[in-house]
Amino acid sequence: MATASHTSTTKSSSARKSTTAKKAGSTRSKDAIAVLKAQHREVEKLFGLFTKAKGDRQANLCRQICMELKVHTQIEEELLYPQAHDEINDPELVDESLVEHRAAKELIAQIEGTDQADEMFAARMQVLQEQIEHHVKEEETELFPKIRKSDMDLKRIGEQLQQRTSELKAEMKGDGRGRGMH
Repeated sequence: MATASHTSTTKSSSARKSTTAKKAGSTRSKDAIAVLKAQHREVEKLFGLFTKAKGDRQANLCRQICMELKVHTQIEEELLYPQAHDEINDPELVDESLVEHRAAKELIAQIEGTDQADEMFAARMQVLQEQIEHHVKEEETELFPKIRKSDMDLKRIGEQLQQRTSELKAEMKGDGRGRGMH
């Protein structure tokens, strides 16, 4: 009986180690779509936390959401969209994404210039969340499947996206651009 329990525990422990190793390894080798979807999930999580938070915690989450979105839109615009525009059969889809990015960036700038006590703060954050949810749905159901079917080197682009994400976050934290809200 003790042997069966020990065997079960050992298998469970091995499975956990294997899962942990896979997660660590996959961070380095994600393709472009996996990188971007992981960023989408992170922003969704942050919006969920934001809606429940108050005071300083909410302000910190707002700053983090804005920084994540600025980085995400920039890496897509620099590394993914130009190639996708040329490679997929529906370049208008990329153009629409660019327009949605522009609207989100304008709203982010307004949010960063708004005091948390301002009556428009919550409304702007709600609209930003709705815009991002719409954009993510379109990317994941329309754009990403077309990109996946293209000849784009998604592994290489994924590595570039991860590298550029790290660079931009370091820059934004260093110069305070990720910390705009009052």
